[in-house]
Amino acid sequence: MEFKLIVPELYQLLLIMALFIQSIGSRDWKPRVEQWLPWFAGFGVLVALVSHSLRGLLFYNAYQVDGLSQFFKIAIAFGFAVAVLNATRQPTLEEKKRSDYFLFMALSAWGLMLLTSTVELITIYLALELASYSLYVIVPLRFNDKGAAEAGIKYILFGAVATAIALYGFSYILAAQHTTYLADLASKSWSWADSPMAVMGLTFFLCGMFYKLALFPFHFWCPDVYQGTSNETATYVATLPKLGAVIILVRFASLLKPGLEITTILAVLAAMSMTYGNLAALAQKDIKRLLGYSSVSHAGYIMVGLVAGTAQGLAAAAFYAMAYILMNLTCFWVICRLATDGRNLELNDLNGLYKRAPGLALILAIGAFALVGMPPTVGFIGKLFLLTAAWDHGYNWLVIIAAVNAAIAIYYYLSLVRHSYTKEEPERSLPPAQPEPVFSLFWGGVLAALVLLVGIIPSPAFDFAVSAGKALLP
Repeated sequence: MEFKLIVPELYQLLLIMALFIQSIGSRDWKPRVEQWLPWFAGFGVLVALVSHSLRGLLFYNAYQVDGLSQFFKIAIAFGFAVAVLNATRQPTLEEKKRSDYFLFMALSAWGLMLLTSTVELITIYLALELASYSLYVIVPLRFNDKGAAEAGIKYILFGAVATAIALYGFSYILAAQHTTYLADLASKSWSWADSPMAVMGLTFFLCGMFYKLALFPFHFWCPDVYQGTSNETATYVATLPKLGAVIILVRFASLLKPGLEITTILAVLAAMSMTYGNLAALAQKDIKRLLGYSSVSHAGYIMVGLVAGTAQGLAAAAFYAMAYILMNLTCFWVICRLATDGRNLELNDLNGLYKRAPGLALILAIGAFALVGMPPTVGFIGKLFLLTAAWDHGYNWLVIIAAVNAAIAIYYYLSLVRHSYTKEEPERSLPPAQPEPVFSLFWGGVLAALVLLVGIIPSPAFDFAVSAGKALLP
């Protein structure tokens, strides 16, 4: 047992223990959780960065610390730190529930960290459920809002169905392949002619990941949950859980080859997800619903890299997942800062934003341009990596569909900018305008700067992802 291999996980566990003690203690304890947690969550990013070069196997080879897991642990630690910072000023959360809220958020992030290194099916399932159950608790926490309760019920019920389907698929894989270790499964045949039961089992098992990723047709919970839960909780649900699904899909994609039946299924689902997500987003007025359908389309983009069957394709999928998290955090940061009373914003609420809050308008514009895929943002370079990695590997039609959908998405993403800069006044009353706080502008500016910086200089992150992909596909 080498404890140095799991330093990020141990550090996150220490945060969970501290939050647990605070949650059961007196509410008058000082300092309050929102005063100390952002600093310690930020330090967790440094811990993950320092540990990025460590490699090894633990727990009877069921837990693998490799380049891919370290890449995603850094992304999860960063996303958790931003989500905590964003949620410190949450107007719809009762004061007595703040410690519990952050406790379950930290538990979810810890489950996702464990998920990045699991290479055995039942361990994957347990880590996934640890990350999921915590979200079932925080989604309904929106003071006196029936929509939040509805969102929580939908998320729990749909999640239970997805979990049951995944477990059913697990039983088929075990019966057909007689092993649950990914390293052993990689040497097995995954063609329908050789092992139809295994193909069916893997398809069912992946359904649980598709649910977390909000891939069509497992997306139906996504817009409703985003709209119903609080803005700050939607920020977390829309970002970090996606990384957990992507890491497992990347590991499973390394088992498959282009042309297999299950790979073709993934390609078809990717095309349908991109198209449906973009078309549905065109009709949305609620910004969180718009971003919900946006996540459905981006799930399809990520699948483009997975079906390529190459190390570059897996690296492009991992890189784009990281880019998507960064872009979404930037947009949600502005939404949470504008909705000072916790309400859901509509597109018309952005009218005149360039006058009311010019700094936030610029940050939102950068996030929207990145989601569109315009240079020099990280969204552009991420899409470029995906499309070039998948081209000429048997799915050129999917690359063409992805390019067409990128053009469709221009309309609704740039609606965020159009309303912010070309409309004059919001159509419904909003809280009185206040000077832009330094807190909002500074951290929002950091996120926007990272969106641009990683887009201009993508090689450090992408080369790290490529080396991880080559380790999976030598």
